[in-house]
Amino acid sequence: MQEMKTIDIKGSFRKELGKKSARQLRKAGNVPCVIYGKDENSHFYAHENSFLNLIYTHESHLVRLNIDGKEYKAVLKDTQFHPVTDKVIHVDFIEVLDNKPVIINIPVVITGESVGVKAGGKLRIKKRSLKVKGYTDDLPEYLTIDITDVKIHQSIKVEDLIYDKLELLDLKITTVLTVAISRVALKTEEEEAVEQIAAEGAEAAETPAEE
Repeated sequence: MQEMKTIDIKGSFRKELGKKSARQLRKAGNVPCVIYGKDENSHFYAHENSFLNLIYTHESHLVRLNIDGKEYKAVLKDTQFHPVTDKVIHVDFIEVLDNKPVIINIPVVITGESVGVKAGGKLRIKKRSLKVKGYTDDLPEYLTIDITDVKIHQSIKVEDLIYDKLELLDLKITTVLTVAISRVALKTEEEEAVEQIAAEGAEAAETPAEE
């Protein structure tokens, strides 16, 4: 699996806190942020364009924050959007350390062609990402799931997945994906059943009755 990418974001520490200051920052095209650190929490802001490749993507990233020359390694914790304009209005980060594991959601990427899908089934993905715990050097860009052997009516659950040096934190019974029966496959099953009944009936008719 490919190692998780790092995004660089430059920001400045906030000299003032409060709603009035936050409104002024947003009016100037900036986004108020906070990074929850090991020893303290730091409030800062960065231009709204800095978050385009971090938030509007299906991938997960590590973030290298440079705040007035002070560097932090972090992961995205939460993003708040304006209820009307959908613009980013606040971003939370969590500082990560190389010697301590981090908890992060990593997207799922499907590989292979399911035998169930080939037979007419429909792939239904229930979880687009999974919550994992691991050290930053071991975090992949995405989690690969091979569905080649998944048949119709079969599912892959969290308990079926194993990734080296990563701990999956979602409930083990959580369904990640399933191959459901489609109308095409259902029709095929019904036709096969009818053909089998007809064949058995024909065979019974050809068998002479015992005297």
